[in-house]
Amino acid sequence: MKLTKIIISGGGTGGHIFPALAIADEIKRRNEAADILFIGAEGKMEMEKVPQAGYPIVGLPIVGFQRKLTLKNLLLPFKLLQSLLKAFVVIRRFKPELVIGVGGYASGPTLQVAQLLGVPTLLQEQNSFPGKTNQILARKAKAICVAYPEMAKFFEVSKIQLTGNPVRAALLQNLDTKKQEAAEFFGLDVDKPTFFVMGGSLGARTLNNALRSSLSVFGQTNVQVIWQCGKSYEQELATFQSTLPANVKVFAFIQRMDLAYALASVIVSRAGALSVSELALVAKPAILVPSPNVAEDHQTKNARALVERSGALLVTDAQAQEKLVPLALELLENAAQQQALSEAMKTMALPNATKEIVDVCLKVAKV
Repeated sequence: MKLTKIIISGGGTGGHIFPALAIADEIKRRNEAADILFIGAEGKMEMEKVPQAGYPIVGLPIVGFQRKLTLKNLLLPFKLLQSLLKAFVVIRRFKPELVIGVGGYASGPTLQVAQLLGVPTLLQEQNSFPGKTNQILARKAKAICVAYPEMAKFFEVSKIQLTGNPVRAALLQNLDTKKQEAAEFFGLDVDKPTFFVMGGSLGARTLNNALRSSLSVFGQTNVQVIWQCGKSYEQELATFQSTLPANVKVFAFIQRMDLAYALASVIVSRAGALSVSELALVAKPAILVPSPNVAEDHQTKNARALVERSGALLVTDAQAQEKLVPLALELLENAAQQQALSEAMKTMALPNATKEIVDVCLKVAKV
């Protein structure tokens, strides 16, 4: 059996887009002739990233609810109606065997229409605490692929498949062999302890502020820093880049994340679903700083799922300015704790997620 016509919907952040692309690539690997269409949200990063990866995409005018009082919320019902109508037209014309929702604004109306039209749907739920939209869509979904155990409190048990989150293929390769290449790539010393800070593709102000206030500390240590500040802060941080200590390297975006992971001794990260899955796979000691600015505080729940199994340390967003860098330096000095965190992380890795998700797709699609 092969999948031949598939719609994948969702996006908004790399945490939704990269898993979606990994699923699409695996479908293509199994059937080069497969016709895959993405449906995203107009103005969001999927409208750029998906075509760059070689797939067509249609944008819906859907927008999210603004937590602060704003006139934009008055337009929400109209945007939703427009999105439902556009999704209806696209799905009727494309006639997919399966519609996959990966999270993000566009997946809601797309999967709602697909379910209304009787097209099988599959959810790829990346977080340990699903949003309200996915909980509603799950009622009529044929299957739900999840990355965390104990999801029966949210979804029907018979539909749950514990697969993990798809991650970028390069991360599945042996990182130990890339350490020298990584040191040369970043212009750092292969033998020195390296602290890797990643705030996601857009960046994280809390992490950036914590690093900025500690630059003098790093200048006095043997510790190297790879700092992904995010594209949103590129211009802001460029103003002081020339004053950085030689052992601190700042990048707006890192294309070769495999090399950053390979050189890292300790990693600091937000607790988005994709980041957490990647960290489990590379099994490096990690300190998680969950973003408080996400729906249902799901990043804190993602982080606690690791912390409760002794796989990571947690610093709250409010504590980061004071505690993050001292804790990281302390961890860099504690080889035994690093080893314990790595070993616990390895037990949580699910490296075959992409393959297993596509296996589930085949089971529930009209093929």
